[in-house]
Amino acid sequence: MITTRLATFDDVAELQQLIALSVRGLSTDYYTPNQIESAIKYIFGIDSQLITDGTYYVAEKENVKVGCGGWSKRNTLFGGDQHKDIEDPLLDPAKDAARIRAFFVHPDYARQGIGRKIINVCEDAAKANGFTSFELGATLPGVPLYEVMGYVAVERIDVTLPNKELLGIVKMRKK
Repeated sequence: MITTRLATFDDVAELQQLIALSVRGLSTDYYTPNQIESAIKYIFGIDSQLITDGTYYVAEKENVKVGCGGWSKRNTLFGGDQHKDIEDPLLDPAKDAARIRAFFVHPDYARQGIGRKIINVCEDAAKANGFTSFELGATLPGVPLYEVMGYVAVERIDVTLPNKELLGIVKMRKK
């Protein structure tokens, strides 16, 4: 049985390890080894604002952290603390889409409904906060899951990392 709970700052070190395992284990058919390592260094990681806001979740199975993900009422579309360098303004639920953010599943637990469960928890929480639509920046391996969950690709974003690697991200929406 998979359970979810709000992440705390005590979870951060273990979640950072989970994120690296997820990216290295599930992205090899979509990104080169250099893109994967660069993305872990420069983009993928914990966005501590999500934990502060109480919008980041941990999925556990038999007391093992098997996934994480969240939603945000702030403008940032993707990326951890290492990717942000400015204030992250609040969104207006009357006109803006909530952000679905930072989803990672341990590769040993992939395709067991963990991502789907966390997305449902996040969408329900965002709806309870007045949001009626959602946006996300999907990694290429995440696109199939998000499509099944009703998200539609609206734009391909090629992010140039500080070491000049390009990382493909797909901006997706759901109403």
